[in-house]
Amino acid sequence: MGRDTIAEIITSIRNADMDKKRVVRIESTNIAENIVQILLQEGFIENVRKHREKEKNFLVLTLHHRRNRKRFSRNFLNLKRISRTGLRIYSNSQRIPRILGGMGIVILSTSRGIMTDREARREGIGGEILCYIW
Repeated sequence: MGRDTIAEIITSIRNADMDKKRVVRIESTNIAENIVQILLQEGFIENVRKHREKEKNFLVLTLHHRRNRKRFSRNFLNLKRISRTGLRIYSNSQRIPRILGGMGIVILSTSRGIMTDREARREGIGGEILCYIW
């Protein structure tokens, strides 16, 4: 059975955020680089750098550091995988969902590459809904 790289990215970031870690290391693929670039542009992560170790490339993400966190605080970053290997979810440009009234983002895989819901609506194209981030 194949690996779901998008689910691995989301799970790694979510686990690091829940464990209050500042740095996450994920394996570098084209899809991973595109998703991480969107997260960086939208302000969900602070920094990204590439790292090479034993013939493998990795992306090292720096999450936002949250001061003044209480013991029972909510997570800063919420990610949810929508379309998966066994069940693909597609949407046209008019039916792309809005997360928290536009506060969150939807990442789509379109014919023009991986992009956010705002970019897809602006260009008038739909695609496969990969994940929600809020």
